[in-house]
Amino acid sequence: MINDIATKISLIKSRLKKANALLEACRVCPRSCGVNRLKNETGFCGIGADPVVSSDNLHHGEEPPISGYRGSGTIFLTGCNLGCIFCQNYPISHLGHGNSVSVEQVVDMMLRLQKRGAHNINFVTPTHFAPQLMEALLFAYQKGLEIPIVYNCGGYESLEMLRLWDGIIDIYMPDMKYSDPGMAEKYSSAGDYPEVNREAVREMARQVGDLVMDDEGIARQGLLIRHLVLPEDVSGTRDILRFIAEEISTETYVSLMSQYFPAYEAVGSPPMNRGITQDEYAKAKGFLELYGLNRGWVQDGS
Repeated sequence: MINDIATKISLIKSRLKKANALLEACRVCPRSCGVNRLKNETGFCGIGADPVVSSDNLHHGEEPPISGYRGSGTIFLTGCNLGCIFCQNYPISHLGHGNSVSVEQVVDMMLRLQKRGAHNINFVTPTHFAPQLMEALLFAYQKGLEIPIVYNCGGYESLEMLRLWDGIIDIYMPDMKYSDPGMAEKYSSAGDYPEVNREAVREMARQVGDLVMDDEGIARQGLLIRHLVLPEDVSGTRDILRFIAEEISTETYVSLMSQYFPAYEAVGSPPMNRGITQDEYAKAKGFLELYGLNRGWVQDGS
């Protein structure tokens, strides 16, 4: 069951000190850089103490239960704890485009998006800002925030921090990018990604279960996994889908994405310097059928 707002406030109050302590010798994410972000020291993600936001707006391009008919209240956060050479949001994640804001300004963004009719608050790339966002949620709930919270991440998460989110995050929407450590290191500078990612997804599933929607088809709680098919199966699609079916649930909603295109540094790095072929995507779809993953979305056509 989704916790009521009073319970979420209580949970945050009991955990916020522990979350903020993770910033002092930073271990908010699996990189555990050890820098003191409270003193604006920076590690891999390049972010100090304050939230940095690229944009906040209603977004209609997410999966149908997330965007709904009024839009998802997306808050795009700057920086990232992954180093994907093909990132399609690289001006935000790698080049640092965005504005430093206060926690109070993030609260205002959430309340404004709710007032505009957003179905949810959708934190995009929130991992390295988790303690700051937890504090913002406390104040937002106290000021009347009621809509679900979506944690829209790259899937490279610290179990220590994830467990502090238990009972607070309503919808987890992680990527599962790779099944091969070599590919993860080569293309995202994270050789431990497959192991870390699977542990994180297990924890997310434990917390929120399968995706639950209301009578209008809008997500209220649960897990939605995204997998981007990469050229020459760099992504290791079969192993990822088998893991989801065997160790999470065949009822898991999976968004199998075909929209890869070479961006950022991928333009000069074969095979990542091309889009995927129809045959590559058809093979990936076949694995969905093979493992009985019938809930979710595929992307046929353009």
